[in-house]
Amino acid sequence: MSAQPDRDALHFLPLGGAGEIGMNLNLYGYAGKWLMLDLGITFSDDTTPGIDILVPDPAWIADRRKDLVGLVLTHAHEDHLGAVAYLWDQLRCPIWATPFAASVLRRKLEEWDLVDEVKVHIYNAGDRWTIGPFDLEAIPLTHSIPEMQSIAIRTPVGMVLHTGDFKLDSDPLVGPVSDEAALRRLGDEGILALVCDSTNVFNEGESGSEGAVRESLLKLCAGRKGRIAITTFASNVARIATAAEVARQTGREIALIGRSLLKMAESAKEAGYLKDSPKFLTEYDIGYIPQDKVLLLCTGCQGEPRGAMARIANGDHPNVSLGRGDVVIFSARIIPGNERKIATMQNRLIEDGIELITERDAFVHVSGHPARDELARIYALTRPRIAVPVHGEARHIAEHARYAKSLQVPQSVAVGNGQMLRLAPGKPQIVATVPSGRLAVDQGNGDLLLLQGPVLQARRRLMNNGVVMLSLGLDGKCDLVADPNVTILGVADGEADDLAEEVAEAVAQAVERLNDKAARDDDAVTEAARRAARRVVKDWCGRRPPVEVHVMRLGEERARAPQPQQRKKKVA
Repeated sequence: MSAQPDRDALHFLPLGGAGEIGMNLNLYGYAGKWLMLDLGITFSDDTTPGIDILVPDPAWIADRRKDLVGLVLTHAHEDHLGAVAYLWDQLRCPIWATPFAASVLRRKLEEWDLVDEVKVHIYNAGDRWTIGPFDLEAIPLTHSIPEMQSIAIRTPVGMVLHTGDFKLDSDPLVGPVSDEAALRRLGDEGILALVCDSTNVFNEGESGSEGAVRESLLKLCAGRKGRIAITTFASNVARIATAAEVARQTGREIALIGRSLLKMAESAKEAGYLKDSPKFLTEYDIGYIPQDKVLLLCTGCQGEPRGAMARIANGDHPNVSLGRGDVVIFSARIIPGNERKIATMQNRLIEDGIELITERDAFVHVSGHPARDELARIYALTRPRIAVPVHGEARHIAEHARYAKSLQVPQSVAVGNGQMLRLAPGKPQIVATVPSGRLAVDQGNGDLLLLQGPVLQARRRLMNNGVVMLSLGLDGKCDLVADPNVTILGVADGEADDLAEEVAEAVAQAVERLNDKAARDDDAVTEAARRAARRVVKDWCGRRPPVEVHVMRLGEERARAPQPQQRKKKVA
């Protein structure tokens, strides 16, 4: 199918966030122009060594950058704006954000020296403005972060309402309640398609209120004597406000442990939130406060290795420690894929005699996404002709599509990343499939790596198979000056010395068998040594680790052979 859409049609094209939770990148196309909504990250797992962050691959729209009229950020969560700094050089389009989201984004751009380069336009709840051929209106909805805005996109062939992440919380604590009157007004005007959050489509009822979580946490923390640590998502400003209020009402001072929490609190105060909260202490202040007079709010609720809670659990946090008599409250849900990391962290805390309270034990968390009753409510208010579920795995999207039909939505379409959906004119239809995927952000330098590229493939091989490293010294007559030096890592536990000795003997024999011409060619020597080492290791333990070979030429005839440092090494 062609990836060149009809200019007179309205298209929706997700490049991230459809078939997965996180890493949102949504495109709307009309009149030859494209509008982007959100540009977020997701977090990696143990299949990508040395990688913490993944971003959507924007190659398709980057190739059409001249037709990209702008990027609108619906809110400040990482999975909706966290990729801007990483992908800015490929897109370089105008950006619109609410005051709070702009503040969060600016702090990220500062880390990459991009503040002066990236122009961010501010929009507010209820604003209506034009970007290219798109007429936009911001409709405030509640979420677990302030200033969540759904975006109504009007075109001559129909209006789309893109919900972003939302819930219908009657007591959100931070920010106003959802503007249901505006949703009803848009429904009266006529909505062609509702592009809607699917995260909690399997959950009956409603997602619950932040106000109710506050009351529950107050009861859990009252009367405790040791240190109280609450770990949650750093972006949950309502939970930050709740922790501060719990600290105040229980006679404690609150300390924010983790850089991302401190930054989020700064952005929230800058945008006018957390005004009534007490002064936030840092990890450097808590040593002077009695244990029963401090409440710690910590990052790392998902077991992130560099998060504050994981470092505390491991006993390697430089300024914070917990022990018997203390309690840790996990005020967050487990994101699928993080189960093992979280379990490991929780087990370490329990081994240290720390009491653990999770959502299995008490009411300590509510989701920021709509359960089934809230989905039914938004469909009743907006009355779209087409339902387009996003922000969910394939099972969420399929169930959401079925549920929307049960709510009498005339048409419901399940799409995945890279599938271009024509919304109008005519019946909704997937008209093209374009390249989509993920890029890995290298921890060391921020470079973007292909998931199946040579760097990560080499890392996976090292992680799964270990490595064998050989150093060979040859004299002017191309004879070995000593036995090959062999280093073996991650291959044979307890027998590495014996294996190294056998590898060295096999490599020496292989090099000595080379004819004079081959012995003068570093590539031929390298390949002979590599084959010999691989054969021994495979016979010994069945593994096929990469083998790195370093050939050194010594003596008067050194110049006759190419020097390895002058050539790019091949990846084994």
